[in-house]
Amino acid sequence: MIQRKVGSSIKSNTSCLSSLLLFRRNSHSRIRGYESNGQVVEKKKQHDGLFLQKSKGQHLLTNTRILDAIVRSSDVRPTDTVLEIGPGTGNLTMKLLEAAQHVVAVELDKRMVEILRARVSDHALQHKLTIIQKDVLKTDFPEFDLVVANIPYNISSPLVAKLVYGSNTFRTATLLLQKEFSRRLLANPGDSDFNRLAVNVKLLADVKFVMDVSKREFVPPPKVDSSVVMITPKEVKPDVDVREWLAFTRTCFGKKNKTLGSMFRQKKKVMELLSLSEAGITTNASDVVEEEGDNRVLCLDTDASVFKERVIGILKSNGFEDKRPSKLSHGELLRLLSLFNQAAIFFHSLPMDLHDY
Repeated sequence: MIQRKVGSSIKSNTSCLSSLLLFRRNSHSRIRGYESNGQVVEKKKQHDGLFLQKSKGQHLLTNTRILDAIVRSSDVRPTDTVLEIGPGTGNLTMKLLEAAQHVVAVELDKRMVEILRARVSDHALQHKLTIIQKDVLKTDFPEFDLVVANIPYNISSPLVAKLVYGSNTFRTATLLLQKEFSRRLLANPGDSDFNRLAVNVKLLADVKFVMDVSKREFVPPPKVDSSVVMITPKEVKPDVDVREWLAFTRTCFGKKNKTLGSMFRQKKKVMELLSLSEAGITTNASDVVEEEGDNRVLCLDTDASVFKERVIGILKSNGFEDKRPSKLSHGELLRLLSLFNQAAIFFHSLPMDLHDY
């Protein structure tokens, strides 16, 4: 029987100016700064203003009670190094510096970095902060114990994937995300909004709801509310080829409510899998095994109709033909993928990137 190894282990793969959260010019040529307690503080104008870019997900959380609640729920320990992504002007950063031993903040916006450095220096906490001014999706993280962050909405999916499927090990990630995105992340098999994002993240981690946060608590306010969730990596992870799993779930959840039998009878899908399987066997010739003891030799089918019969046969004989991906547990999906791979049916060919998760 032709086999392919699918057991590659997954690597766990400020000064007064800077305390301002938003600057506005009024009729007296002064700057108005809205602090977290809602009081309005006037400062002399020092520049034309800090313009926050909604397109880049720049929404500053301003409610002190919520900031405190996020830090408490994260269970930050005095010995922890915390990774913060998108610190902005440092509202959450200042809270984390009080609770943790060290904070590593990744921020791309130079203006935010300057304000953050000044604010932290004003409180004599610069020795506890490392700032990385780079694109977080293109940055190799140093070692850290946990993540606490207000994630920019426009990079939520690839960033969660980088954390969960990356090589850094960590205790938890407490993330402030768009509410709709959080609900998708929390969905379970059988839920109407169960999706590929949830099935991929929950393969390696548990996701827990913490609290909702109104859009009114941000400056500028986004169009939608947010939620805080906590992601905890699983101690025991399944022994599966990550690339193969991600390609498999992409296939299954493309039309998650169709039956698997209907999905894999489509000519386009059959030809795609046939091509991928041919490539898989050709590039992994050392993994081909012929089981002479049982006189069973599985040959590569170059005929699409024969290949299709093999695919449907696997579904029928194992009770998957009439099942829908959106209803399947991780255990069932892993079993089906293993059955396909054992029959030399593969789902991936090219390297994956963060947007494929």
